[in-house]
Amino acid sequence: MTATRVRLKFQVGARTLAGVSRRLERLPLGLEAVLSGEIPALPPIGAADGYLVTSLPAAHLDALSGAWPLTAVRQRYTRHHVDLARGHEAWMAGLSGQARSGLRRKTKRLGGTVRRYRSAAEVGAFLDLAIPLAARTYQARHGLDAALSDDPAFRRGIVQAAGEDRVRAWAMFVGERPIAYLCCTGQGRTLRYDHVGHDPDFADRSPGTVLMAEALADLFSDRFAWFDFLEGDGQHKRQFATGGTECLDLLMLRPTIVNRVVLATLGGFEGGVALARRGLAASPLRGWMRTLRR
Repeated sequence: MTATRVRLKFQVGARTLAGVSRRLERLPLGLEAVLSGEIPALPPIGAADGYLVTSLPAAHLDALSGAWPLTAVRQRYTRHHVDLARGHEAWMAGLSGQARSGLRRKTKRLGGTVRRYRSAAEVGAFLDLAIPLAARTYQARHGLDAALSDDPAFRRGIVQAAGEDRVRAWAMFVGERPIAYLCCTGQGRTLRYDHVGHDPDFADRSPGTVLMAEALADLFSDRFAWFDFLEGDGQHKRQFATGGTECLDLLMLRPTIVNRVVLATLGGFEGGVALARRGLAASPLRGWMRTLRR
């Protein structure tokens, strides 16, 4: 592995106020590693400032950090997934009655059609229509990795992966207008929830939720064993998942003076933000605080 520069951010919600760069060995755990129950082995650190382990099961925190002198949990979340071996009927039966009726209602109200893309040629056509749509989405406006990129190297990588049978993509249309997309790549026996977005003009019709349900219906008869919702939370993830693992991102730094100052400053800032958020939660300023976080 090769260490990379990682910017540790001072954030209020999605707004980054400042940051400090550290050279870290990154160890992102895939879903199969998360579900295995095994404690990950750390690669040689070389000249790096430390490690950043992402999606570490919370149950492994003490085992991994206990022998390391300077650590900090950067965020906690549930890594949601769908066990595709259950089959579509069993998955639908696992949804609440309210969720099933809500999904039927949203599907009928949207009145859209779904097109599916798998081969390299099909995925190339998908990117032609989805990349312009992606530029208008919430993900792109906020600089999130979930947005499709218009970078030529990114496009070549997706098309190449499709040629290796490692891409599944879907687009939702109203008439001939694309209004939502989902593009997923395979990692072993797992399909990842990589790139997603929808036209903000149709946000009130829940196109992403409807498209996600259509995609999962296809995947229960595909070759993959799991659908991985990746890091982060969301109502549709909780609604559609068949399981989840409590995970965290763990920062592990060499015990230098600079690194101690960095962690102390980050901890103090984040503690202050949390205190301010609690104090403003019931005050007339709570609307201003939500605006600042966005």
